[in-house]
Amino acid sequence: MNPIEGHLPTRSPLHDILAPTGIAVIGASSDPTKRGYKAMVGLIKDGYRGEIYPVNPKADMILGVKAWPSVTSIPGNPQLALICTPAATMPDLIAECGRRGIKGAVILASGFAEVGGEGAALEREMMAKAEAHGVRIIGPNTSGVFNLHHRINLLALDNVKPGGVGIISQSGNMLLSLALEAQHNGHVGFSTYVGPGNQSDIGFNDYLRYLGEDEHTRVATLYVEGFRDGRKFLEVAREVTAMKPVVVYKSGSTELGQKAASSHTGALAGSYAMTVDLLRQSGVSVVQYSDEILPVAEGLGLLQKARGKRVAVISDGGGQATIASDRLAEAGLELAELSDATRAQLREVLFPQASTVNPVDVAGSTDANPSLLATCMEIVAADDNVDSVFLVGMFGGYSIRFAESLLGDEMRGAEAMVDLANATEKPLVIYSLYTPIKPPALRRLHEAGLPVYASIEHAVRVLAALGDRGQHLIQYHSHARAAAVEPLPALDAMFRQAKAEGRDLLEYEAKRLLRDHGVAVPLERVVRSEVELVEAAGRFGDTPLAMKVVSRDILHKSDAGGVRLGLVGEAALRQAREAILASCRAYDPDAAIEGVLVAPMAKKGAEVIIGVIRDPIFGPVLMFGLGGVFVEILEDVAFRAIPLSRHDARSMVDQLKARKVLEGARGEAAVDKESLVDLLLQISSIVEAYPDLKELDLNPVIVNADGYAVVDARVIVDRDTDASHKEAHR
Repeated sequence: MNPIEGHLPTRSPLHDILAPTGIAVIGASSDPTKRGYKAMVGLIKDGYRGEIYPVNPKADMILGVKAWPSVTSIPGNPQLALICTPAATMPDLIAECGRRGIKGAVILASGFAEVGGEGAALEREMMAKAEAHGVRIIGPNTSGVFNLHHRINLLALDNVKPGGVGIISQSGNMLLSLALEAQHNGHVGFSTYVGPGNQSDIGFNDYLRYLGEDEHTRVATLYVEGFRDGRKFLEVAREVTAMKPVVVYKSGSTELGQKAASSHTGALAGSYAMTVDLLRQSGVSVVQYSDEILPVAEGLGLLQKARGKRVAVISDGGGQATIASDRLAEAGLELAELSDATRAQLREVLFPQASTVNPVDVAGSTDANPSLLATCMEIVAADDNVDSVFLVGMFGGYSIRFAESLLGDEMRGAEAMVDLANATEKPLVIYSLYTPIKPPALRRLHEAGLPVYASIEHAVRVLAALGDRGQHLIQYHSHARAAAVEPLPALDAMFRQAKAEGRDLLEYEAKRLLRDHGVAVPLERVVRSEVELVEAAGRFGDTPLAMKVVSRDILHKSDAGGVRLGLVGEAALRQAREAILASCRAYDPDAAIEGVLVAPMAKKGAEVIIGVIRDPIFGPVLMFGLGGVFVEILEDVAFRAIPLSRHDARSMVDQLKARKVLEGARGEAAVDKESLVDLLLQISSIVEAYPDLKELDLNPVIVNADGYAVVDARVIVDRDTDASHKEAHR
């Protein structure tokens, strides 16, 4: 089975906080309804090896442990405080913790920034005390913490066992759901859990770094409502996913869900589609449904990765083989094409009526000999065309369905599968319809670290995550991200002038920005006078031209009648110019009109849109999609965080549902995809170099077999923040 590889370059400061040698329970209680009681019970019951310091001025002993009247009276050296008192007590208590040398505090109370107004002010006061006294804050408004390998169970959860799944969840109920699911599963265990709450101090990126370094965590699993510093999280995720899997369930996929998330945690939910794309860019396995979280975490934790997406299916029933094939195709996986040698070996051990074309249907060959399934798995696992093996059917239930005497053979088959799993790096994933009743053969597989699922869909989701992770690791090690271009003084001056005049770049200025950095922008002329119009007509001759108004005040040129197409000759240009000026003055009498822009009509091709925003959570983000109806109605777009690698740019193009338009639909020639990839990388590099560029919109860009042409360009200038300040905080 696959080991965890790599390491992070720095050590997280959270190790001392989340694996402390001493814990103060402030607000400890003998009342079973209080959290201060439950925390004490959890520590005592689980056999915490460190020192426990209950703090309660009204008690001498709590659950047999000496209590202390205040934080400052505590002897010894507690590193963590669990604070169970009301929100209003926090600023003073945090200051006391700092003076006592406590490094971290878990704050359960709500009533802070998530309620706005006075709560936000209280949170700021608390954080000022924390920063002044060097105390790191978990929460507030957190469900708590456990670290089971260190016997720290501040939630006093029953029936959770140590294991390799680390969890960070903004929902305490989601943790409870996962814990109950793991209890039913019987084999999944947890390492560390933290409820980040409001993330007033420690955020998701900090917790992820800790889980990445934690020797007991094989897979980091996160339930996220909103990030505080999404850009930093992506950078940490990129580092952590290079060494172990990261699974994220992002809530707020609908407008209603986004509002609920914001009201619950005070966090910005952001665009769901964008967030998912950016997480996957960093190597994160994003699950769409909450019931996928634990199955995918278990599978990735046990198996880590597959080298690709080619799956061999071994089935003892045609119907389930078909279902598995459908789900694999929907998940973007491939049915591996088995070699002639592999198929010949299968024919040697199976009945003549068996199908040796993937999916392999044993067609009754295993009814009296279920261990033969292990033999088939071994045969296909040896095929170089296979990246992972998927057993589908009733293994584990033959002795129940047919004859008790088959139990021994099933157990031999299970042992053979365990041996195969230890001998190959290719993941073995098992679906059995007998999984819910946990027969002996399936228990043996699970105990040996092989994931066994009661759902074909869950098993396929695991296979997809394994394949995605394997491909990401290949790309991670082989593709560097594009570096920023060197900013040009003349273009910096252009931005400064636009800011001084309180406007965005004009279209010809936006195109100059692109052209001066090597982007293919058609030659064009700004016409401000009759003389310049005559010169433009002479320059372009019989070439069909487009003419557009140039105005800082008219953003939607077509709506204002500010666009004319297919113009040839001086007379046509003059007539179009007069019509454009008249229409635009009627549209907005106060608009400042500099002139018109004249450029050759682009050659016929497919329309695409390229956009850039500086997201408040994730920083600069590039968007790519097909133009027209695909963007406006289907919202068929892809997002990537800047800077991009060449793999990122290619994957944006391949991600589109309507990518066949670019590949040559209805007899049209395929577009030059590599020139489009080059353009996306160029835009990424330009945006990195100019922090005053707030938004960029290239719509449309015409792409065809000969390359591309940027037809329209718009650049929004950030006039709120000076460039030097932004550069210092990038």
